[in-house]
Amino acid sequence: MTSKVFLALRVSADPMRAFKVFTQEIASWWQPSGLFRVSDTGDGRLAFEPGEGGRLLTTFEDGSTFEIGRISVWEPGKRLVFAWRQANFSAEHSTEVEVCFEPVGAETRISIEHRAWDTIPRRHAARHGFPEEATLQRAADWWRNSLHVFKERIAGSDDA
Repeated sequence: MTSKVFLALRVSADPMRAFKVFTQEIASWWQPSGLFRVSDTGDGRLAFEPGEGGRLLTTFEDGSTFEIGRISVWEPGKRLVFAWRQANFSAEHSTEVEVCFEPVGAETRISIEHRAWDTIPRRHAARHGFPEEATLQRAADWWRNSLHVFKERIAGSDDA
């Protein structure tokens, strides 16, 4: 079994709108983490290239880019799966994020599973020397902060 973080929340939007804000507007709601930065200089400005095989990229202030991961599942309004790696991960180290969008009445339940943390060696800098449980708790906090802003972004949007 893989070590993972799982979070879920409901937002006041239909699944297509929630998917659109998640993928097309990630730069407006993504919150960097001091512990899990994409690179030493921060997270930059994240953006998805739509579709399976597309990339999650970040662009830094100096104009350089970094590929965080490739999209393996792109089902608008339903499901998104993509690889996630920080710049200090070697080529064979990567985690995976799965996001599901489920209608619940007039809302959408968004669930996020960030898995495969066990593929990152225990002594890797991304773990900051924390034991497994603490690493996962801090990764959950990282997602929770971003999802809080995501939920506010959806609530403040005129585009329904």
